[in-house]
Formats: sequence, C-alpha cells, structure tokens
Amino acid sequence: MQIEETALEGVLIITPARFGDHRGFFSESWNRRTLAEHGITLDFVQDNHSLSREAGTVRGLHFQAPPHAQAKLVRCGRGVLFDVAVDIRKGSPTYGQWVGVELSAENGRQLLIPEGFLHGFVTRAPDTEILYKCTDYYAPEFDGAVRFDDPDIGIDWGIDPDTAILSQKDAAAPALRDFESPFVYGETP
Repeated sequence: MQIEETALEGVLIITPARFGDHRGFFSESWNRRTLAEHGITLDFVQDNHSLSREAGTVRGLHFQAPPHAQAKLVRCGRGVLFDVAVDIRKGSPTYGQWVGVELSAENGRQLLIPEGFLHGFVTRAPDTEILYKCTDYYAPEFDGAVRFDDPDIGIDWGIDPDTAILSQKDAAAPALRDFESPFVYGETP
C-alpha cells in the first residue's frame, strides 16, 4: 500500500496494491492492521455509495460538525472524479486551502480526509460511482456545506462553474467568509 502526504496536514493519498491476471485484479481497499502500521487508526462505522449520472456533477463542499464530525476514505468504483478537501480548522496555517486528486476506477487511488475539512467532488465521466467510509454516522442536524465555487477558496474544478450540476442544498451553500467553522486547529472534535 502506497501512502502519500499532500500539502494539507492529515490529508493523504492511499493507493492500495493491485494483484491482477487475465481475469482482472484483487485489491485490499482497507486493511486496519496495515494502515495502523502507518499511524492511521481510524474506526470506520459507515460505508456510503453514490452514483452521479452526468459528467460535471458537483457534490459538496460538505462537512459534518462535532460531536458527529466525520473523517472519510474516498474511492471511485466506476468512472472518474476529481476529489477535493478544504481545511476549515480555525487557526490552521492552511485554513481555506485545498488539495484535489483525480480518483478513478482505473487508478485505484483513495483520498483520506480527516475531520475538520470540507469534502467535495466533480464527476469527469458519466455514471461515476463514489464509495467512501465514514468515522461517524450521518447526522442531518450536524450536516453543513460551503459554496463549491467560492472565489476565496479558488478550487479549479476543471469545469465552468455555471454548468455544474448541483443539488439545491449545494447551490444555496454560504461562502467561506460567511461561515463559522465548528473546527479548531489542534483540537480533537
């Protein structure tokens, strides 16, 4: 298993080994013991799976606030997506900064997003499936969002923001400057 650091502390790219032959491949997408050897000791309690029919579908930027904050391990089961994490920990030296990684069924990469970060993605192919593990259960009363095309964050989604396919919730999300983050750098939620 290959583990790469990103420009944001705690956000990691994890690429599991694949063992293939004429039939296809086998891969362990999550192995608690192997990742614990690398200091990753998260306890995942929920697996999610979503399908976006159209390329250019944006989901995010989402978070779940304490006491139900979630770390996520995200991968692509079919298609291609550009996955993004944004630091929203007040006092963090990288507050408001983002990293993005292309995840595809072909490359097998995964993005580990700790608590205290926004998460979002844009699909780059039709019928793209995203699968992700979460460290806490979904709690709608703690669910929140920040505008995906916020100019203060400046994410390059690779699409014209005016053509993004959005939910009503994401279209109405506030800007980062109008948002009071529930996360503080250095504190465990």
